[in-house]
Amino acid sequence: MKSLKLLGLSAIVAVTALTGCKPKGTETAVSGDAAQKVYVAPGKYDEFYNFVSGGFNGQVNVYGLPSGRLLKVLPVFSVNPENGYGYSEETKPMLETSHGFIPWDDQHHLSLSQTNAEVDGRWLFANANNTPRVARIDLKTFKTVEILELPNSAGNHSSPFLTENTEYVVAGTRFAVPTDDANGDVPIDSFKENFKGVLSFIGIDQQTGGMDLSFQIEAPGINFDLSHAGKKKSGDWFFFSCYNSEKANTLLEVNASQNDKDFIMAVNWKKAAELVKAGKGRKVTTEYAHNKWDESTHSATSTMKKEVVVLSVEDMKDAMFMIPCPKSPHGCDVDPTGEYIIGSGKLAALIPVFSFDKMIKAIADKNFAGEYDGVQVIKYEAALHGEVQKPGLGPLHTEFDGKGNAYTSMFVSSEVVKWNIKDLKVLDRQPTFYSVGHLMIPGGDSGKPFGKYLVAYNKITKDRYLPTGPELAQSAQLYDISGDKMKLLLDFPTFGEPHYAQALPGDMISKNQVKFFKIADNKHPYATKGEAESKVVREGNKVHVYMTSIRSHFAPDNIEGIRVGDEVYFHVTNLEQDWDVPHGFAIKGNQNAELLIMPGETCTLKWVPKKPGMYPMYCTDFCSALHQEMQGYVRVSPAGSNTPLIYSLNNKKDNAQSPVKQGETK
Repeated sequence: MKSLKLLGLSAIVAVTALTGCKPKGTETAVSGDAAQKVYVAPGKYDEFYNFVSGGFNGQVNVYGLPSGRLLKVLPVFSVNPENGYGYSEETKPMLETSHGFIPWDDQHHLSLSQTNAEVDGRWLFANANNTPRVARIDLKTFKTVEILELPNSAGNHSSPFLTENTEYVVAGTRFAVPTDDANGDVPIDSFKENFKGVLSFIGIDQQTGGMDLSFQIEAPGINFDLSHAGKKKSGDWFFFSCYNSEKANTLLEVNASQNDKDFIMAVNWKKAAELVKAGKGRKVTTEYAHNKWDESTHSATSTMKKEVVVLSVEDMKDAMFMIPCPKSPHGCDVDPTGEYIIGSGKLAALIPVFSFDKMIKAIADKNFAGEYDGVQVIKYEAALHGEVQKPGLGPLHTEFDGKGNAYTSMFVSSEVVKWNIKDLKVLDRQPTFYSVGHLMIPGGDSGKPFGKYLVAYNKITKDRYLPTGPELAQSAQLYDISGDKMKLLLDFPTFGEPHYAQALPGDMISKNQVKFFKIADNKHPYATKGEAESKVVREGNKVHVYMTSIRSHFAPDNIEGIRVGDEVYFHVTNLEQDWDVPHGFAIKGNQNAELLIMPGETCTLKWVPKKPGMYPMYCTDFCSALHQEMQGYVRVSPAGSNTPLIYSLNNKKDNAQSPVKQGETK
């Protein structure tokens, strides 16, 4: 029997390897009016913002739809030399964790904030898969304003999905591990006894968006893959796809693919919150970072938290259930009505569709097939609405158009399949190029999809773009789904590796954009609100440069008396009060990056010169016709030198405080 299963897996791998061959029907895949439908004339705006995960890039990328034009890269979990994120003194705390400063992560999934199960354009949440974290991006400024680390977790993959009114961001762990109050120094082959899967519930302040780790649920030690909240009638519930019910810890491609069915886990999050409020659960001593951006000081702070409340399986006896789901389910999606839960078994040849009403009835009737690690297992047929038969090979993810139709990606057969949710009949199928993973319909996981476009995010491109060495471009493909049949409109490359994405109409965000920061409101401790306030101050071996930038010069633009080994902090305030006039700042020999300072903002670059010499500094962002003239010099003298510390603009020199007056020996 095992050899047959191995043969089946080998066959799937073989088919996957051949997906570079064109799927059937590709000759007519692109309609004649495709170019017209994606053309956005010069000076015109795209209809949708499309936020796409950066995968191993660690960032979030913003594209316009239908054009596919890249608008911006949003730094979230990885340092970004383009604007100094993670390099400037103000942003470094955003990347602190209990493991120290982590300048990279693997960003997979995104969720737009919702009100009444509809996207509302306030915030975007992003997950970090490697070192478990959840970030919040403010869509007024397109800045990462908060990052919360998740304790007791590993592989934060089933994340960051939202309840229908953004009460909670929920995150499930992909890798089961011993919890932080258990002894993690245990044999790996004690997996079944010591390893647990943990679900994190992050409370969201409805006014500010502020995050707080409200509680966690300690679940059986299986792999949580993806999840979605219920909507409307099922709004009190959260659903998670689970695989590795075998609890294998080695060669998972074989050992975690033995069972015909794994599970969809259903969790009543409202009951869980009530249990915590009633004092249930244990307090686990742990350590995790909570990093916040303050817009008034233009600075981040990092606080280390020490405790979290954890509910056990026993606590959740009447609020957590399993539904069998074939086979190694990946996607877990809920339709706009909240009635239908779709599980996509990536090794299954069908798509199971479960009914929320039937699930509730099965729980009431105690129609169970037994238990799995203390969790009641609902009988498969008791919760099943029906199965989509022969949809394709390798179903992964499903999105909805709000018209009663579902669209599922088929990884192995490289296609998107459209089917009717109620009668489960396949209505259409269109090829992708190639090995499609996630799908995205604007608003497609909400209670009100916009339903005009679908984007397929593909893992392989093969012959779609000019070759770029051993690694080809990552790819997205845009389809028109406004009619009965899907129509391929556009290919466009993306940063690798795209996973999930979310989109919404442009005017939901564009009308609320912050255009510049008011100088009067700048509470940065080193803000310089006018050139007359610019200065250079020595404090021992630390030198603080209070600098301004405006078209087209720095003040001061000449500095002498810096010594080898000094820690020099350039605190640069952009005095502009107009939209889209950032200034850059860089200095020769600096070992981190540049700064990109928005109008009215203050940013700090730390520089430690290693040898004497003359060091030019300049503006890196083209700001005016005289941008090239926006430069200056820093003279660095040997360590122990008596060169006086002076600074100037237009040869008007000022003596800074001398090292002797600061109590430093010559």
